[in-house]
Amino acid sequence: MRSGFVSLIGRPNVGKSTLLNTLINEKVAITSKVAGTTRNIIQGIYNEPDYQIVFMDTPGIIRPINKLGKITNKQALSLVKDIDCLLFVVDASAGLGKGDKFIMDVLKKTDSPVILVLNKIDKISDEDILYNINEYKDLYPFAEIVPISALTKDNTSRLIEVIKKYLKDDVKYFPEGMKTSNSKYFMISEIVREKLFDVTLEEIPHSLTCHTSFYEEKKDIINIHVDIIVDRDTIKKIIIGKKGERLKEVGTRSRVELENMLGKKVYLELFVKTIKNWKDKERYIKELGFLDF
Repeated sequence: MRSGFVSLIGRPNVGKSTLLNTLINEKVAITSKVAGTTRNIIQGIYNEPDYQIVFMDTPGIIRPINKLGKITNKQALSLVKDIDCLLFVVDASAGLGKGDKFIMDVLKKTDSPVILVLNKIDKISDEDILYNINEYKDLYPFAEIVPISALTKDNTSRLIEVIKKYLKDDVKYFPEGMKTSNSKYFMISEIVREKLFDVTLEEIPHSLTCHTSFYEEKKDIINIHVDIIVDRDTIKKIIIGKKGERLKEVGTRSRVELENMLGKKVYLELFVKTIKNWKDKERYIKELGFLDF
């Protein structure tokens, strides 16, 4: 039995959450075209008869502009030490950026092996893949370089085999069949947040978050309340939509996925609340779970 912990690190929107879901073959992290969707550390657990890999998807590292940004950066950077290996995920189709160089400077502080994962190779040619490999390998002593496409699953099985070489433990940390250690309350909040991005993608910034405020499981139904927290009344109006139609659409999409996840009929109520500057107020940041790492 070989096991270990592996962190995914990289800039926003490089496909870390999609990769995590692909590797463990189950959706445990929400995805969106909106950059910086992941805000908390999300664990996904990969199991084989003789292997267990605990993946940790981290928030994308950016220049922080508020207290929440500083905390998510701290979350991500806390996971570059004391782990079996790091997956530095980059968007191969976007090319080397300043953010990638900043992260590589941070990675110099870790003793853990770093595997460069060139994601989104489905968007580029073989020549571009080789160009990316040569460009990155001259900037950092990567233990391995693995080109993949998390979306099409191209070469992801090869990535698993590479990771296995760096697993050091012989303990099964989680039960067989367990896919994530994140609570169902957290997963419920994340599903609602994802549907909000899906429905209002072009109209709302990253000024919202979600919090599961009530959960009651009965024999035939689960009653759930989720608070949608925004920092401006204008955003609240956008989310609710004309005659509440947009919020109703978010609720319908969320309920369908929640029933599939929980295996039972769900009655879901959504409440939109305005808390000005919540991203800079430690009380709300803590209550919403951003300090739990």
